[in-house]
Amino acid sequence: MAFLDNSGDIIIDAVLTDTGRYRLAKGDGSFKIVKFALGDDEIDYTLYNTTASSATADLEIMQTPILEAFTNNASSLKSKLVSIPRNNILYMPVLLENNLKENSKNKTLEMYVIASDSNTEDKIDQTLAPFLFGENFDGGSNIRIDQGIDSDAISPKYTIESDLLEEDYIIEIDNRLGNIVNQSGPAAKVAFIDDDNIASYYLTAGNDKSYVKKNSSVEKSGQVIRGPRGTKLKFSIQASIELNTSTYLFSQLGNTDGTSMTGVTGDVSYIDTTVRVQGATTGAQIDLPVRFIKSQ
Repeated sequence: MAFLDNSGDIIIDAVLTDTGRYRLAKGDGSFKIVKFALGDDEIDYTLYNTTASSATADLEIMQTPILEAFTNNASSLKSKLVSIPRNNILYMPVLLENNLKENSKNKTLEMYVIASDSNTEDKIDQTLAPFLFGENFDGGSNIRIDQGIDSDAISPKYTIESDLLEEDYIIEIDNRLGNIVNQSGPAAKVAFIDDDNIASYYLTAGNDKSYVKKNSSVEKSGQVIRGPRGTKLKFSIQASIELNTSTYLFSQLGNTDGTSMTGVTGDVSYIDTTVRVQGATTGAQIDLPVRFIKSQ
């Protein structure tokens, strides 16, 4: 949904996503809109001019071109609006990668590198660079995401407010490439796979205790959130059967020439992708660069 023109009468253009049109096309009366989300992806709030008069301070923001509605749900609503019924909030919580506690990110590539099969895992030297194991994932590392107020203005000894505490997370990953798992718990269940083959996993502190836990630490050591801490999300990624047993997707989606990579013996084929983690309560999100590799 988008505003087409805000110069006079308000005109709203609303379109269904591909999934919405698919459900509507069933024609069985089951299609009902029960909830919706609003976003402001195109707005740059740094354009607010604090030195101008109150009538013109937000003029540049109001004149920002508005995106027309489009159906690709993977591209729309990256910045969802949330409603919090109080006006005394100075800092919103964020999600940050914590590689101080979980040394799982390849610092050379600035990516999380996942070995797709045991043959590749055997050729890895973890002393040179960290890797995640995509087949025997219990022998590798987890990815850790911390939630909280990242500001020195508030002590980490304070408790984060309940309406800013993130206990539910949504993880989105290309279903052709990998699945969400955990070293100390069962594999996560897919909540939904859209028409672009993006799988969504819904993890909660109540039902998925091996994934989502309270971050009760008030120390500086090993922490990336400077202020009050909320929860921590820990997960790993298991390579899909296609990546584990075949080179087809590597030839279709990745680099088929291979490349020498620090920490791996010999050349590898690779596919680069992104895994998105989003808080279901506050809408805070983070995109994680991921590389699947397969030894040639």
